[in-house]
Amino acid sequence: MSISTVDTATTSPQVPLKDDATVIGLIGVAHLVSHYSQLLLAPLFPWLKTAFGVSYAELGFLMTVFFVVSCAVQTTSGFLVDRFGPRPILFAGLALLAGAAFGFASSTSYWMLMFFSVMAGVGNGVFHPVDYTLINRKVSQVRLGHAYSVHGITGSLGWALAPAMLVPLAIAYSWRVALMAAGCLILAVLALLLINRARLYLPALPAAKQQDSSQGEGHFDFLAIPAVWMCFGFFFFYAAALSAVQTFAPTAAGQLHAVPAAWVAMCLTIYMVGAAAGMVLGGFLIADPTRCERIVGIGFGLAACVALLIGFGDFPAWLVPVLFGVMGFSTGSAGPSRDMLVKRSTPPNSTGRVYGVVYSGLDIGQAVMPLIFGALMDRGQYRGVWLGLALTQGILIASAFNVRRARKTVSPVAA
Repeated sequence: MSISTVDTATTSPQVPLKDDATVIGLIGVAHLVSHYSQLLLAPLFPWLKTAFGVSYAELGFLMTVFFVVSCAVQTTSGFLVDRFGPRPILFAGLALLAGAAFGFASSTSYWMLMFFSVMAGVGNGVFHPVDYTLINRKVSQVRLGHAYSVHGITGSLGWALAPAMLVPLAIAYSWRVALMAAGCLILAVLALLLINRARLYLPALPAAKQQDSSQGEGHFDFLAIPAVWMCFGFFFFYAAALSAVQTFAPTAAGQLHAVPAAWVAMCLTIYMVGAAAGMVLGGFLIADPTRCERIVGIGFGLAACVALLIGFGDFPAWLVPVLFGVMGFSTGSAGPSRDMLVKRSTPPNSTGRVYGVVYSGLDIGQAVMPLIFGALMDRGQYRGVWLGLALTQGILIASAFNVRRARKTVSPVAA
């Protein structure tokens, strides 16, 4: 099984800009809902703790369950996308997320929250295989970089929208009203996609025929490609870095530099806005796909330098939010190139399966790494949090170039 740079079997010829923009926009809205749904509960933890009489550890376990289920489903859904097409899988995922939001709103016990966390994890697990199959097969090759850029931007906006919408509603009304509103938002997006369902149609790939080992490829042959597992590792460490920024890095920076609490709360928002701006630039930088590894190296290299500066530098407190913005912009500029790494490592007719396996690294990283960084925080090792963040960003650089080397390796199947 060899890997070509351009997936000629699944890449559409160039189509009008309006058609590409519509498809990219619809996929982006769906991706926004996916990231939005990942934070349905976390902003409401103070209310849920009181309502159900549980600890923060028990509430945090709901998030672990969500990401573990999402990881398992993401791997499986890739095969379903290749078998049945992405559109029905996308609609099913959105319906499950809406059902989970309404279920959270009506829950009367911790175990009901657990059940609907599983449902939400199932719904969330379909998005990356669906999104990237649609992008890679429906968007013109020359606009792939911009498609990846929009995809990343909408994800960041989804993370930003959840607390901005849910917390004010919970304060003004109740946490149940906030989750009901979330369910209505998800249903509205599902309705939008149903109205535009023709834009999202893709025929299912033909079922692989049973062949002997000297002919063709089987359903699981892509697992023998070293580049696929290198990409998996890359996304695991990407999630490690992201989870540090989303959870403990702002608080650790606040402790190190005496940053006022209000500024600490702004750091993550500034980071996400910076990341979104960087992704716009990254969409142009990836015009030449052959330089995606170098772009990743430069982006995460700068981010690692900023992380070390925050962890070990001596500067005024007002500079911390600014440095978060610089770090977000640096990592965001590498986002489209990150997705192109996987695109260039994907064999024909395996898009859903490959993205399902590779992006499960994100869920595993987000489920595991907060435990490690949380232990550092409990011990007051605030510099250790930033050193760990810088190390994971450094590993990302090495991983990107390992993917390029592995991509040139012929798989054992072909041998």
